[in-house]
Amino acid sequence: MDFIQERITTIHDFRIDEMTIISSLEKISKERPMTLLIPMLYKEIHGNTLESIAKQINGSTYLHNVVIALAADNEQQYIEVKQFFSRLTIPYLIIWCNGPAVNQVMNDLKNKELDLTYFSGKGKDTWISLGVATLDSYAVAMHDADIVSYARILPAKLFYPVVDPDLDFFFNKGYYARIDMEKLIMYGRVYRLMLSPLLNTLLEKTNSHSDFLKYMCAFKYPLSGEFCMTSDLALNIRIPGDWGLEVGILAEVFKNITFKRTCQIDLEFYEHKHRSFKRDTEDGISKMIKDITKTIFRNLVEIDGFDINEAFLQSIIVQYKRIAQDHIRQYHADALCNRLNYNRHNEECIVEDISRLMLISGREYINNPTRMRLPDWKRAISAMPDIRQRLKEAALYDFDTYN
Repeated sequence: MDFIQERITTIHDFRIDEMTIISSLEKISKERPMTLLIPMLYKEIHGNTLESIAKQINGSTYLHNVVIALAADNEQQYIEVKQFFSRLTIPYLIIWCNGPAVNQVMNDLKNKELDLTYFSGKGKDTWISLGVATLDSYAVAMHDADIVSYARILPAKLFYPVVDPDLDFFFNKGYYARIDMEKLIMYGRVYRLMLSPLLNTLLEKTNSHSDFLKYMCAFKYPLSGEFCMTSDLALNIRIPGDWGLEVGILAEVFKNITFKRTCQIDLEFYEHKHRSFKRDTEDGISKMIKDITKTIFRNLVEIDGFDINEAFLQSIIVQYKRIAQDHIRQYHADALCNRLNYNRHNEECIVEDISRLMLISGREYINNPTRMRLPDWKRAISAMPDIRQRLKEAALYDFDTYN
C-alpha cells in the first residue's frame, strides 16, 4: 500500500497563498479555460449556503464559465433558480437537467439505441453537465452546493494542480477534515463507519493483493464531492447514476490514468450540511451506503475478478463489524483526548445498521450484477455527434423562454 500511496501525490496546505494562485490561474486561463460545475437541487437556493458560494465565485475571475446542474420539479422552480443566479457577474449556464428541453434531447438519444432515460439524480445530472462543460474547457472542477464555510480559494485549489503546466496532473481530488471545531463534533460517518472499514476488510480478504483497494485507501477522503479533471479524461470515464458517484469516479480514474498523474489536495477545515441517519428508509445515508457498496463490489469484479456470492458476503460482514468496532475505539480515544462530543453507543448502533444495509445491497448486486452505468461521453458522441451542443442549446432555450 505504501508504494501506491507514494505514487498518488498529496498536496498539503502549509501556506498556500490565495492571491498568488488566483493570479497564476488568470494567466493560465488564456490557454487553458476552466469551467466550474455545481450540481444542485432547487431547495438549496433557500438557505444561506448557496448565497455565500455565489458571492465568493464572483471573485474567481479566472473562470471561463460556471455550469449549474439543476434538478427542479417545474417551471416555477427553474425561474426562481434563474433569478437567484442573476447575482453572478461571471459567465454562467443553468442546465435544467430534468426539464422538458433536456429530456427531449435524451429521448432523441434513446431513439439512437442509447437509452439513459431511466437514470435520475445527481449522477445523471453530473454526466449531462460534464458533457456541456467539456465543450470549450481544458479542465472541469466540481463541488457540491451545500458547503457552509465556502471561500474562493476552494475551486482555485482544485484547478491549480491540473491546469498549471509545471504540475500537469490529470485528476485532483479534494480532501478535508470532517470535524466541526465550534460544536466539537466528528462528522463523516459514511466514510468513518462504512467505507474505510469496508475497504480494510476487503484488503484483509485479499491479503493486500488488490492494487485497486490499496489505491482507494490512499485517498484521505474518497467520498468528497470536490474534484477536478481534464476535459479529455471527463469524456472517457463511466460514472454511476446513483449515490456511488464519487467512489465510481475514483474507480474510473484508476482504470484510465497512471498513479503519477493523480493527486489530492488539502482543502483544510470547512463545513457541509449534514444528513441524518434514518433507519429503515431508502432515503439519504441509507441509500448512499447501499449504492457505494454495489459500486465497490462491481469494480472488484471488473478489476480483480472477485466472485461475489452469498458466502463471500457473510464473511465480509463478520470481518467488517470487527474492523469497524476497532475504528470506533480509535475515534473514542481521539474524542476523549481532544474533548470532542462523541456518542460511542450510537456509533456502534450505526455499524449494526450499516452491516445490514451492506448485506442487502450485496444480495441485490448478486441478483442484478450487470446493471448499466452511464456510458462514457465518447460512446454518447458516437451515437449522436452533436449531443453536447444540443444539450447546451436546450439550456440556452430554457434560459430565454422562462422568465
